[in-house]
Amino acid sequence: MSSPEQAGEHEVVLVRHAETEWSRNGRHTGLTDIPLTDAGRAAASALAPRLSARRFELVLVSPSIRARETCELCGLGAQAQVREDLHEWDYGEYEGLTTAQIHAERPGWVLWRDGCPGGEDAAHVGARADRVIAQLSTLNGDAAVFSHGHMLRVFGARWIALEPQEGARLGLSTGAICVLGSEHDTAILAHWNDTGM
Repeated sequence: MSSPEQAGEHEVVLVRHAETEWSRNGRHTGLTDIPLTDAGRAAASALAPRLSARRFELVLVSPSIRARETCELCGLGAQAQVREDLHEWDYGEYEGLTTAQIHAERPGWVLWRDGCPGGEDAAHVGARADRVIAQLSTLNGDAAVFSHGHMLRVFGARWIALEPQEGARLGLSTGAICVLGSEHDTAILAHWNDTGM
């Protein structure tokens, strides 16, 4: 993997998609393609002024409608390129379930440690994040990445050279903005989980 330190002094802005019905209800939403709620669309539109002050050399977006809709409402849809690697964690048999429902069947289950039967574990998600980071490391300017909660938490961990499982420690709200950068040739989380509040 090419490290961010090799990329020079540019930043990567991560944007988690805004609210969906399932994110509001705490249901694991991996590959199920559901749109934003009305509140989610309003929140995504409110991000546009915060992003319009920046110039992005590259804008990448997950193929999911909730991420693409967030990107469009932020005013960056026209320049966005879809990247399959940015889709959310594949929850397999746990798709659509809440953590409480999973624990009723499998006490002690932890996503970050155990992964999902029929889906992915943290290492698989980390490999996808690494491929996108390698592409971003070749840029000379800033980039924006629109994706999902668990995927972006893994992305943040990998940016600063932590194992994918360490993304568990990086909480991320819907509609939040994060900024990845570097300082003295070291990759850093410059801002994290900025909801504008």
